Amino acid sequence: MTTLAVDTARDFELGDLGEYPVIASDIIYEGSPVGLVDATGHAQPLTSSDKFVGFAQRQADNSDGAAADINVKTIKSGSVKLCVPGALITDVGQPIFATGDNVFVFTPVGSVFIGFVRRWVSSGYVIVEFNAEVLKSPWAGRVCEALAAATLTLDAQDTNKVIVCSVTTVITLPVTATALKNVTLLCGGPFGTVEISASPHSDDKIMGPNLAGVNDKDLINTAATARRGDFVTLNAGDTDGYTAAELKGTWAAEA
Repeated sequence: MTTLAVDTARDFELGDLGEYPVIASDIIYEGSPVGLVDATGHAQPLTSSDKFVGFAQRQADNSDGAAADINVKTIKSGSVKLCVPGALITDVGQPIFATGDNVFVFTPVGSVFIGFVRRWVSSGYVIVEFNAEVLKSPWAGRVCEALAAATLTLDAQDTNKVIVCSVTTVITLPVTATALKNVTLLCGGPFGTVEISASPHSDDKIMGPNLAGVNDKDLINTAATARRGDFVTLNAGDTDGYTAAELKGTWAAEA
């Protein structure tokens, strides 16, 4: 093993700063979330298919340059005020995503994770805590799909999906023999606006914490107290029906 025998000066970066080579013929403006192009590793204004590495500390103008002619300096962690349409005072703690370099959203569908709401500022504006190297989306590694319809029938291909419900909806579960596993029904609407009903087959129950389970009775995310981020994760396989492996929010069995 080679060990140092003399003092060695090294180049250090401050803990919350980063630096990345910029793609050809583009400008990354100050304040833009910065993404790394998957195929090349070059930095660009964030797109929905990039890896988020922080916010641009200052403008990096490579409009006349080749790839990697200049670098962009990024702020990798901290708190930032962002415009998130629909943001309410009840959204503290919610994950925030981006679909572009100035479009911030609550939905994990077709977007890149940025951070979590630290506090509310005013209608549509929040302070978001971010740490590009540490914080992760709660839905990382899952396939996320949007649902904006009053009904949906699931099948085995929905295993391991996150279904983001932005309107009141009834979701029909297949018979347990279909072996639907690890499907999450996620409330994507503001407080008190969206009710999700998970509806089992007539011969199936939904069982879980404080849920005795009765055949053909829905599991309902009560509308009056439903909040963005409430969810249930369901697994088939029990001979009696489905098991609610995880629950967040107020869920009750159909009367």
